Amino acid sequence: MIKPFKSIHAVKQEIQNFYDRPVAVSVNLGRNKIQNFTGKLTGIYPALVTVVPDDSSYRGKTSYSYAEILCGIVKITAR
Repeated sequence: MIKPFKSIHAVKQEIQNFYDRPVAVSVNLGRNKIQNFTGKLTGIYPALVTVVPDDSSYRGKTSYSYAEILCGIVKITAR
């Protein structure tokens, strides 16, 4: 199925609505491996976003580029 056209600028605007809120993150790691976790979106930068996971097994922050979100590798939704 062909995804509808969306620009990186549109992705940035969509992600800015989630700033400093709890989010659910789903990351496609390839070969049918998907990692799901919840956290708080703490940083919005020109090239990437950072999420601090709620789970104590994660150390520090995770960061994702807008291109990963646009391609569907990473999905960030409000909780």
